[in-house]
Amino acid sequence: MKSMWTSSKPIHGLRHFVLVNKIKEKDQIKNLMVSVLDVEINLNISNKELINSDEWTEGWLNLPKSESITKYYFEYKLSNDPTKGANKVFINNNSIFNIS
Repeated sequence: MKSMWTSSKPIHGLRHFVLVNKIKEKDQIKNLMVSVLDVEINLNISNKELINSDEWTEGWLNLPKSESITKYYFEYKLSNDPTKGANKVFINNNSIFNIS
């Protein structure tokens, strides 16, 4: 499975994401996705949702800036409470993004 993905709809105003980790929970595989532009925007997506839906396209689509970074991103950043902090991202030893 490739590591670069484009969301069909903006997520907190952004559309380009990288698959950084796969997590097996019970009988399901979850994919940890992180925004290419903002590590604070990350989410877990099931394999079914990632692969078998119209919500994600494998690879990065060449989009106009106004579609890849929408005004909602700036609104999200302004409204985000900095005291909450970002979700922590943990990368498995076998992840292609593990550089240690």
